[in-house]
Amino acid sequence: MRCNYCERRCRITNGGTGFCRMYTVSRGSIVERFPYRWSSCGTTLTESIPFYHVYPGSRCLVIGTASCNFRCRYCSNAYIAKEDPETQQDRMYNLTPRKLVGMAQKLNCRSIVFNVNEPTVSIPSLLEVAREAKAAAIPMGCLTNGYMTVESTEIMAAIFSFFNISLKGLSSSFNKTYIGIDSSKPVLRNIRRLAWDHHVEVATPIIEGANDNEIDPIADFLAGIDPEIPWHVFRLLPEDEMKGTEYPSIQAIDNALQSARENLPYIYFHNFVGSEWVNTLCPDCGRTVIERFSLGCGGDKLSKMLCEEGRCPDCGRKIRLLRESAFPGNV
Repeated sequence: MRCNYCERRCRITNGGTGFCRMYTVSRGSIVERFPYRWSSCGTTLTESIPFYHVYPGSRCLVIGTASCNFRCRYCSNAYIAKEDPETQQDRMYNLTPRKLVGMAQKLNCRSIVFNVNEPTVSIPSLLEVAREAKAAAIPMGCLTNGYMTVESTEIMAAIFSFFNISLKGLSSSFNKTYIGIDSSKPVLRNIRRLAWDHHVEVATPIIEGANDNEIDPIADFLAGIDPEIPWHVFRLLPEDEMKGTEYPSIQAIDNALQSARENLPYIYFHNFVGSEWVNTLCPDCGRTVIERFSLGCGGDKLSKMLCEEGRCPDCGRKIRLLRESAFPGNV
């Protein structure tokens, strides 16, 4: 049978597995091998995910499972994304969707966010979490690589209210060499689809000499969809197969972003201590409307909200933020 959750569309035999090793065939159906098993379950701030325009300063319950449908050479979570998920089960949490949502309520979490690995490898469990979360009025978000089928994109749109989609590069040569896929076209298609009726932020890790020449084309692509899409540009700190690679130059990336900032007002350059580019500026007058500080990877925090009414205090320009309860369609 074909597994149609991601664009690899693996053919799985009875009792076998596909590329991500998270699905198998049983009684003529594709089924999840490890339902309700979580590699992570804890709280953090939305800014550290990062979501900069979603419930600023709020706490979220972060969950993740195992495996991935990518094989990024620089993966910082390779111990989860690349290891055989079966070998990880003895160190994972076994929590029902109701228990997860109950934890989010007890810990005063504004949202539940799937992080760490790729959500398309665990869609059946996430559908059930989403039903419980919606009943408790807790919206859900996720980080995803966006390499999913049209059908899965609609399922994801029903599960999650907000997305951070990783657009790693545009060229086929980059994606084949560093990611292990033939094309970024499915990712581009899904960014367009999800940005149509959901809150979308985009993240791009920069590797000097590999995808830094694509900064302007990526900015042009995003601006063509919606110039107010927040774009997180990361100074990649390579791990896994690329561990030991020299870290990218902060100054070189900042210089390369100068023209992109003319098209996209919400560009954030971070993933290193003391970044000067993590504040939100009013697109019209340039006033700082949200102040943040960055302590490096996963250490971003809200410092000051200067647009409490969702508008610039100087010129009155509306600042796009997801602040009210937001829920997708039926799940």
